[in-house]
Amino acid sequence: MPEPSFAPFSAQHGMAVLVGIIGIATFVTLGRRGGKCERITRAVLAFINLAVFGLSQWAWSKVTREIGMDNAIPLHLCDLAAFLAGFALITGNKTCALLTYFWGLAGTIQGVITPAIDIGFPHPAFFSFFIHHFAVITAAIYLPVVTKWRVETPLWRSPLKAFGWVNVYVVVAIIANHLMGTNYGFLAGKPANPSVLDHLGPHPGYIFWLEMIALLFFFLLALPLHSRPSKARSGSA
Repeated sequence: MPEPSFAPFSAQHGMAVLVGIIGIATFVTLGRRGGKCERITRAVLAFINLAVFGLSQWAWSKVTREIGMDNAIPLHLCDLAAFLAGFALITGNKTCALLTYFWGLAGTIQGVITPAIDIGFPHPAFFSFFIHHFAVITAAIYLPVVTKWRVETPLWRSPLKAFGWVNVYVVVAIIANHLMGTNYGFLAGKPANPSVLDHLGPHPGYIFWLEMIALLFFFLLALPLHSRPSKARSGSA
């Protein structure tokens, strides 16, 4: 029996996004209550992020058609972002928090706007896809709003760190794609569904423009979390 189909910008896409937004608001609201409620909320969100790849593996095992290596190893950027988000929420590690914030809001949101999936409701793969992406986005918002994580000073430092790690990922993903015939990070070709890559020219040129857009978004995302160091008052009144 064929899987139910999914079309971007359809009613089921809109409902998934709406439910995801409600989920984000729920986690942030509970987290902002502080105390035991915040600790439980953060633990649940961390668990979801750390468990979501396993959930995805189970969900894709229910697909009747043959599934390629692209789903077998957690090498998509959103896969790594979910693990980083889980560790950031548990440990407070600054690098994990930085990458969760920048990768989650600059990259994972794109996966929600233009989903690279063709299996629709009510298949488990549909649920795992949106749970996965919204878990990362929720963590990326939760860290600055609830835990008060902030970018480093000067302003350029955190965006450039995130950009540097993106390029480490690009190198690893390109090597993996070459060795396994996969398309991690969509660095070997554009997704079948409509995406921003469709407007950035042919392969491999679009990779350069995608990185430039990512760098621009990183700097824009840093602005609301940047606080100037207070200058010491000199002299006395």
